[in-house]
Amino acid sequence: MSDDALKTHYDLVIIGGGPGGYGAALYGAAAGLDIALVEKDKVGGTCLHRGCIPAKELLETAHVYRTVGHASAFGVESSAPTLEFGTTMARKQQVVDGLFKGLSGLLKHRKVTVFSGTGTLMADRTVRMTADDGDTAVISGDAVILASGSVPRTIPGFEVDGKIVLTSDEVFELDQLPKRVAVIGGGAIGCEFASMMSDLGSEVTILEALPQILPGVDKDVVNVVLRSFKGRKIDVQTGAMVKGHTPGGTGTSIEIEGADTLNVDAVIVSVGRRPLSDSLGLAGTGVAVDERGFVEVDEYCRTGLDGVYAIGDLIATPGLAHVGYAEAILVIKQLLGEDAIPVDYGKVAWCIYCQPEVAFVGLSEQAAIDAGHDVITTKHRWGGNSRALIIGDTEGVVKIIAEKLPDGTGGTVLGVHMAGPWVTEQLGQGYLAVNWEASVEEIAHFIQPHPSLSESFGEAVLSLTGRSLNS
Repeated sequence: MSDDALKTHYDLVIIGGGPGGYGAALYGAAAGLDIALVEKDKVGGTCLHRGCIPAKELLETAHVYRTVGHASAFGVESSAPTLEFGTTMARKQQVVDGLFKGLSGLLKHRKVTVFSGTGTLMADRTVRMTADDGDTAVISGDAVILASGSVPRTIPGFEVDGKIVLTSDEVFELDQLPKRVAVIGGGAIGCEFASMMSDLGSEVTILEALPQILPGVDKDVVNVVLRSFKGRKIDVQTGAMVKGHTPGGTGTSIEIEGADTLNVDAVIVSVGRRPLSDSLGLAGTGVAVDERGFVEVDEYCRTGLDGVYAIGDLIATPGLAHVGYAEAILVIKQLLGEDAIPVDYGKVAWCIYCQPEVAFVGLSEQAAIDAGHDVITTKHRWGGNSRALIIGDTEGVVKIIAEKLPDGTGGTVLGVHMAGPWVTEQLGQGYLAVNWEASVEEIAHFIQPHPSLSESFGEAVLSLTGRSLNS
């Protein structure tokens, strides 16, 4: 299972090598902890191999394809772009393999012992490891972190076959792009797949059971995405309850309650993910699991069993790689006896990489009102931003939600919600503003570079002082 087969006790044993697990291993090893990491597949987890990284790589292909298709607007004449999907997928795999090699090398450099096998928790912080061939071994730790991650959820009537019915796992193994695609689920992942496939030439329909796609996102930002999708002929059907499908020929017919049958070549089921807690053997250990399969923890990621922690997609916190990193650091700091500050889940950064991109932190306008805040908001379009005009991408909005002061100006910033060009790279200053509970007056004091996309954030904040430059 490992080159270090003789050693059986460690400062820390981690089950799961995704962002939470390898994040804890790298951070803890950097502080001098002796760590064993048990992973049944490849270190990197869903994020690296079947999630964040391959998805964003394909979305970047869509961005390049879209850019080339509009190059003539800049005076750059070229033939209409064509897509070599095999090359696209090969490049995706090259990026994934490069990052996997780098991560594996870093773990080795930090002297983290990596075991290949499925980890099961036993008494006294011991872990039984079972290899694919059935061989078993037992190791123990002063502490154990459970970080086994998650798998895609499925829905009745849509059994995954890898050909017609796909989850995110199978999408990244396609050898050709389907002509007609239905995406069941209009959340972040569903909208990313829909946007990417539409830009590359597929006819796309989103089927969302809820009244709104991108639940939790501010409505003004959602409306920007909807307008963009409509302009690109992505059919968005909300309140759509799917009942099943009937395969025929090379595709299938989807039954939708109260609507016409939808004929497509492929169905992508994108209805969230479920925690992968079944294999951990937690029954009777003192580690509680709720009815949805999430391991129950307190604000410090501690389970009900002394010295055993759980992090990442295994617990009911935002399913984001960077949240897994933060939880990993939180646990390691406790093991080191350092000051550990629980993660503020209401103020984490959210980024969605569809076209237009979406990024937000903190409360939406409605959520702020529901929480009892008297709010003031401002919305700034990209049409007045010189950098956006230069790059030819003016679709979207920057919206700031702040507490309303007695004089009608803005006080503490409660939320920053954006859609538009490269907003996933611009969210940093909004993230710091919300998490440091900065006031409008404080932020407005700082100078934004010109010309830059970030000026729109600065201008939006400045306008909440009651004065502005360009708006």
